Amino acid sequence: MVRSPASAGTNALLSLRAGGKTYLAVARELQRHPVRGTVTHVDFQIVRRDEVIGAEIPVVLVGEATAVHHGDGLVDQQLFTLPVRAKPADIPTSVEIDVSDLTIGSVIRVGDLSLPAGVTAALDDEAPVVTGVPPRVAAAMGTGAETPALAGATPEQAASEPAGAAPAGEG
Repeated sequence: MVRSPASAGTNALLSLRAGGKTYLAVARELQRHPVRGTVTHVDFQIVRRDEVIGAEIPVVLVGEATAVHHGDGLVDQQLFTLPVRAKPADIPTSVEIDVSDLTIGSVIRVGDLSLPAGVTAALDDEAPVVTGVPPRVAAAMGTGAETPALAGATPEQAASEPAGAAPAGEG
């Protein structure tokens, strides 16, 4: 029998009863049916309450990066899960990152995250989690580089060609 709160996520401590014994475990890998999405197989890891284990927790962005959006930039999330080490009962369901103060050119790194007591990130503190990037269209236009398919074309020819099409006479 498996007992777990629905909101605990995949790192929840589970009580598994098998062969008349009860084991403390965490789900390590879930396989889902490709169409229905139902769980078809689960791998469990037996753990002890006092041992430190590794786990992956989801990274959730909260807030609105107003300064980035006003500058037509993008919020680039580099990490979607964060590998952590902690005792099984201390593993959080997710880590939330407030991006409200994010600006273009700024970076939130692993070392900037506020993790609960007893939880450490299993990545370098300098690893980027979220960055505010400038608009890509303006950066590409400002380089002066020509699109290879339109190199040598007159401005009128370039404007009349659909994106990604080769100029007339090529192909």
